[in-house]
Amino acid sequence: MNLSENIRLAFRSLNANKLRAALTMLGIMIGVAAVITLLAIGDGVTRFVADQFIGLGTNLVFVLPRGEGGQFGPPGVGGATLTMRDAESLADPLLLPNVSGIAPVVFRNDDLQYLGNVYRTSIRASTPDYGPIRGYEVTRGRFISETDYNGRSRVVVIGQDVVTNLFPPDVDPLDTNVRIRGLNFRVIGILEPQGGGTFGSEDDLAIIPLTTAQERLYNLRTPSGELRTDMILIQAVSSNAVRNVVIDATNAMRQLHNITFRDEDDFLILTQEDFLRSFGEVTGVLTLFLGAIASISLLVGGIGIMNIMLVSVTERTREIGLRKAVGAKKRDILSQFLTEAVVLAMLGGALGIVLGFLGAFAVRLAVPELEAVVTASAVALAVGFSVAVGLFFGIYPASRAASLNPIEALRFE
Repeated sequence: MNLSENIRLAFRSLNANKLRAALTMLGIMIGVAAVITLLAIGDGVTRFVADQFIGLGTNLVFVLPRGEGGQFGPPGVGGATLTMRDAESLADPLLLPNVSGIAPVVFRNDDLQYLGNVYRTSIRASTPDYGPIRGYEVTRGRFISETDYNGRSRVVVIGQDVVTNLFPPDVDPLDTNVRIRGLNFRVIGILEPQGGGTFGSEDDLAIIPLTTAQERLYNLRTPSGELRTDMILIQAVSSNAVRNVVIDATNAMRQLHNITFRDEDDFLILTQEDFLRSFGEVTGVLTLFLGAIASISLLVGGIGIMNIMLVSVTERTREIGLRKAVGAKKRDILSQFLTEAVVLAMLGGALGIVLGFLGAFAVRLAVPELEAVVTASAVALAVGFSVAVGLFFGIYPASRAASLNPIEALRFE
């Protein structure tokens, strides 16, 4: 018996038991749809994270304090291994000739108060170079100036989330005063909408002069009296110069911190590629985990196929006996029932693919930032799973049908 005949018989059998076949395919359909949708979400998260780093540019280098275990802690809670002396030294063109800008940054979470409204946001204290290095654009007002920095002025530039959550709709935030730790700060600029970013939402932040934070707001001195910073952001002259900047900055920092040849660095120097690689590993594991969860549905659907096929074998015992009596070989019976199981699984898989596209579309409508798009690899994986499930869970019922004794099968009631 050829394949086309087996497929014809499979469809005839499924047509004879439409409801049972539909319920059996439901498990496979849900499993395939879940795999496709969750893989689309995982890919969307990966692209979203990559876009955030790419949005920073391709020529940034991050110098961070090294904590226990060789990792850096969350910004604002790191040790005292980075100081303003480090930042000033790295700004020396003799030490780092391929650098176009440097900005030490201090991160804190604090409350902003306007009249009776209080909103907690991310405070970033830095220099006037921080805005251009990060590519921030001010939609109204201006960014921090050298005069503000040198004069330790109490001025602040705020993001869109702060505007929305702190000020009433009828109040223009520009040139108003907000309070941070009891001190008045004048709003001099409002940033354009940025979206998500490396260190949190780029709209949920307030930027103040680093000198103001050091002298008026926070205790940022080391035990030896040096001014501490949480991160030093370096901008290379081009993306091609990033590797040279990393080498030069590493050598300069080791000299500044008196680190001998065999000693471990007390700092970390990372590029955007390093961050992307780390986050890529995390999102890769996430995608694999989501796919594994969805695969459980396929397993359940496969068990349903095997169960229905065993019932079908029992119901068609006399038919099997009759076919064997007129000359059908064992492999003919085996291929017939195995084809039926695969057809059942593939039909469920095809419907699941359609449902998976709809699921990804719904996610894209609900969370546009993720851009959950179904890829060809996800569809191929789902189809492969469907065929594999049909083969794996159809083998036992097909073998059982092929092994029936024709005489006993004809006597079956």
